[in-house]
Amino acid sequence: MSARHFVTATAVLSLGLLGACSSTAGTADSGATNPPVAVQRQAVAQPAATVKLTAANVQGLGQVLTDANGMTLYRFDKDTANPPQSNCDGDCATAWPPVLATGSVDVQGVDSKLVGTLMRTDGTQQITVNGWAVYRYAKDTAPGQAKGQGVGGAWSAVTPAGAKAGAAAPAEQTAINTTDIPGLDTVLTDQNGMTLYLFTKDSKKPSKSTCDGDCAAKWPPLLAQGDVKINGVDPKLVGKVRRADGTEQVTVGGWPMYRFAKDTAPGQANGHAVGGTWFEVEPAGCKVADGKKPTTTNSTY
Repeated sequence: MSARHFVTATAVLSLGLLGACSSTAGTADSGATNPPVAVQRQAVAQPAATVKLTAANVQGLGQVLTDANGMTLYRFDKDTANPPQSNCDGDCATAWPPVLATGSVDVQGVDSKLVGTLMRTDGTQQITVNGWAVYRYAKDTAPGQAKGQGVGGAWSAVTPAGAKAGAAAPAEQTAINTTDIPGLDTVLTDQNGMTLYLFTKDSKKPSKSTCDGDCAAKWPPLLAQGDVKINGVDPKLVGKVRRADGTEQVTVGGWPMYRFAKDTAPGQANGHAVGGTWFEVEPAGCKVADGKKPTTTNSTY
């Protein structure tokens, strides 16, 4: 960027103001005066921020990479390291902000030969470690947190060598089962026997979840942990959809599947018809028929 130059004629301005304010002033000295001095100022570009990668110990994970603020850094299984490529854009990148190369990189406890960059789809440069793009997690709000560890079975804190940190507790394999609930007949449940629901504000063709944030806290999505075990449902009806945070949610008949936070035991159906938009799911992937409702429930609605 070319430097901009700012020129001021302070002396000229001062003389002009003096003349305007002193109508009774005597005749100015006819002697020669020096011309006003032009003061030249050059805008100074701000130096690019230094990116800092530091090895630090996080409880339960061992040594991981952190940024300049001590925030845990992560890698994404759906990216590739050879060649380096990020597959997290849009809403995913909002939930998992990429660590961008905005200047020089300062490393502590990291082999500098492992540190590189890749070009993202928006043209920015993202830091890589051993080929893996590195990210922060938006829900980590303080140093030492690692709330992103194991999310969706695809996100892991990254070690100074670019490997996955720690050993997240193996997630129980996701399953789609069926059960009979009085008043509803046969409906879908998860691997723990918890009732599953669909949200009529989602779409099934194409499959799309519109329940995030506070909604997802009340209606936790059924995430795909490995291959989905299927019992009592046509396997052709079962699929997956990518959520805004990069995780994969199980679908049946195209509809994303959810649990209800206020169901606390198998067989409960407290989420039935909540808001007129949440319903249990029949084995064919449809919401339960109109007119059906659970005859036993702990619903607070």
